[in-house]
Amino acid sequence: MIRALLVDDEDIARERLRQLLGSIADVEVAGEAADGEEAIQKTLELQPDLLLLDIQMPGVSGLEVAACLPRPRPRIIFCTAFDTYAVKAFELHAMDYLLKPVSLHRLAQAIERIRQRALRDAEGDVDRLTRAVPGASARLLVRCGGRYKVVPQREVLYFSSEGGLTRLHTRDRAHVLEPTLSDLEERLDAAVFFRLSRAAIVKLDAVTEVRPLIGGTADVVLNNGATLEVSRRRVRDLLERLSGSLNSIPPPPVTPPPASRPE
Repeated sequence: MIRALLVDDEDIARERLRQLLGSIADVEVAGEAADGEEAIQKTLELQPDLLLLDIQMPGVSGLEVAACLPRPRPRIIFCTAFDTYAVKAFELHAMDYLLKPVSLHRLAQAIERIRQRALRDAEGDVDRLTRAVPGASARLLVRCGGRYKVVPQREVLYFSSEGGLTRLHTRDRAHVLEPTLSDLEERLDAAVFFRLSRAAIVKLDAVTEVRPLIGGTADVVLNNGATLEVSRRRVRDLLERLSGSLNSIPPPPVTPPPASRPE
């Protein structure tokens, strides 16, 4: 039996999916969600096998929901009214999708494909898709007591690994989140974030100062006053990222001496 969670901000769309699923053997509706944050919370609470996930929702989009969910994720079938260009992105990354309005034939095909695919392959496809679509990883899922909260990437200053836990740091507090730093490094935009060491990833815009240390390492100071260590082999790369490229910086102009006046 496949337990499905229906996620769509339109009641009519969820009702249609519920009716269609009633015609497909061995599938039951475990629950419904009307927005992205509710989808994340109910996924973690209900542990469904399958998400039928709308993409265009207010607040947190379906792609952001997929990017935020900790592994192992449920299987995901995206429901979309995207244009042909976006659909090609789904096909390129082997993701299951349904164009609205959803038909019973296509829904049954997508579910059959879900039954036949290995979970490991599906996880990789979701990761590749969310990295390929701009804005798909604009938010991150953190733990707040017994619940989960979505934090926009724009609020993040850095990530750290401490005592086996991954923490996301904003200007005024830290949150625990599920992915490892290596998982985050693959997912985050390399133009925005930089891996300082085994223990930290920093947002480049948050760096206000780099302090070289004896031995070739360095410290960075962030705009909230936090200080992070940079491993020796990453110092030069960091400086190049912060300044463009050290090799491309032209030397300062040489001012010729004033011409001597004739006697």
